[in-house]
Amino acid sequence: MADAQQEIALSTLQSLIHSWIEQRLDGEVLDWLNSTSKKLQGEAEDWEFFASFSGVPQKTGKAALELKPEEIEAARNIRPGWQPEYWSLDELARTSLVLSIAERDQSYFLDILEKTFVASDIGEAVALYQSLAILPYPEQLDKRAAEGIRSNMTSVFNAVALRNPYPADYMDQGAWNQVVLKALFVESPLYLIEGIDRRANEKLAHMLVDYAHERWAAGRSVSPELWRSVGPFAEGDMIGDLEKVLTHEDEIQQQAAVLALSASLSEEAKGLLNQHSEIVKRAKEKKANWDDIGARFNNNDE
Repeated sequence: MADAQQEIALSTLQSLIHSWIEQRLDGEVLDWLNSTSKKLQGEAEDWEFFASFSGVPQKTGKAALELKPEEIEAARNIRPGWQPEYWSLDELARTSLVLSIAERDQSYFLDILEKTFVASDIGEAVALYQSLAILPYPEQLDKRAAEGIRSNMTSVFNAVALRNPYPADYMDQGAWNQVVLKALFVESPLYLIEGIDRRANEKLAHMLVDYAHERWAAGRSVSPELWRSVGPFAEGDMIGDLEKVLTHEDEIQQQAAVLALSASLSEEAKGLLNQHSEIVKRAKEKKANWDDIGARFNNNDE
């Protein structure tokens, strides 16, 4: 069994999820889910979990969860950064079943969970990876999370990387830096990465600048979001790179440079902002911020 602290959190989490499901399912489907969950908490065979987990969408459908504001608030209170409002009903029900087997022995739970990850199809993998932040024993799931980051399926990568507090809370610096770099590579929005400002680091800043140089050398554009994790560490040659962005013809690029330079402690950065006061003024008038830049840039790409 889980230790007392984890058990209490698990019970609270299960009750919250169950309340959401009750409001969205009824009749035979709800009865099936309740009875299955209860059985899985006991001595159900492995195949019974695998079969029920796989068969959830045929029972629940795949409608968007559409949580109410008070339900979203309750989610954040239980787990800061948790964003189930972007989940579907079948994903929530699958998570409920996974939490049911968490009531059993730790080694059993982790073994069955890993087997489920390995055998999962894309839909199942998305449900599993996006639930990492609320599963018990998160410290022991870092290698599995890293597998999700390495996935060549963007939907699986996004399930780990976007709107998910797990990477920022549990990944080491090397793994975290790969999250940000790969998001750029597969053109996933950086502003949807939880904790991106908190986990900014100097090594990542240099990696991002190197990536920008490669893009420029190949005649390709660079996402304005890249400079978000560079700004706090920008100095020396990085200031010259940001000047190139600051004088870009695209206003979104200019605003990104203003924000990045404003985050730098370098006197060169302050001087550059002073030299381009009109651009800075326009950015301030537009109340430019990183989330807005990310949303506008990624919407323009669609």
